[in-house]
Amino acid sequence: MNETIRVLKERRSIRQYAARPIPREILEDIVDCARLAPSANNVQPWVFVVVTNEEGKKELARLATWGKFIADAAACVAVFCEKDNNHAVEDGSAATENIILAAKAYGIGSCWVAGYRRPYSDEVRRLLGVPEKYELISLVPLGYSDKTPNPPKKPLSEVLKWEKYE
Repeated sequence: MNETIRVLKERRSIRQYAARPIPREILEDIVDCARLAPSANNVQPWVFVVVTNEEGKKELARLATWGKFIADAAACVAVFCEKDNNHAVEDGSAATENIILAAKAYGIGSCWVAGYRRPYSDEVRRLLGVPEKYELISLVPLGYSDKTPNPPKKPLSEVLKWEKYE
C-alpha cells in the first residue's frame, strides 16, 4: 500500500499522550505542511500558533469545552484564519487536515478540537495574543501515544453513490 494512502486510512483521533516532547523541527515541518494546504484563490489566510508550554496547554484545555486532553499533549497547534475571508472555514479546515496527516506520518497522534465560533474562541485568540482580524478555526493537540483506537467506520458501500443518490 502506498505510504500516503496508509496514513490516510490508519489515522485516528488520539486523546491520550505519552509525556514525551516533540522535536521543534518536526513541529515546524508539520506546520509547514499546513501552510501548503490549498486555499481559495491561494489567499492563504491562516496563521498558526504552536503552544508547548505547560501553562498554555492547561489554559487551552480549560477553555476548550471538549478538549480537556490538550493539557496532556506535547504541543497544541491553534489554527486561525482571517475573519473577512469568505473561505476561512474551508481553508482553515484544509490546513487542519494537513496538520493531522503530517503528524500521523511522523508517528504522532492528534485530535481535531473544534474552535470555529465556539464560546471559547475569542478567549483562545486573546490568550495567544492573536490580532482580532483572525478567528479560531481549530485546536490540534499533538503527542506520541501507544494508544491506537479503532472505532468502527461506515463501510464504503454505505456512503459511496455513483452518478446519483439512489
